[in-house]
Amino acid sequence: MHEVESRWLESVQVDETFEGAQVWKGEVQVFELVGHPKASRCYAWSEASQGNRRRFFAALHVPPVDSAIAAVRASIVADAKKARN
Repeated sequence: MHEVESRWLESVQVDETFEGAQVWKGEVQVFELVGHPKASRCYAWSEASQGNRRRFFAALHVPPVDSAIAAVRASIVADAKKARN
């Protein structure tokens, strides 16, 4: 997705809640990026979408994204902004 080589580092369990309600739960894969001009890491995950389809995500480790949970939060915020427009 970001057109550089990567090396898998680890899987991180994320359980994100907002005001006591679970908004996302799953596993985020963490990759080291080789030769990317802005980021040394990338966070990737997928989730079920309409029907049998899956939606795939990849977030670069650039501010404010500094962890797997921050990557998921940034994605949730971006989706909420899209829904409002």
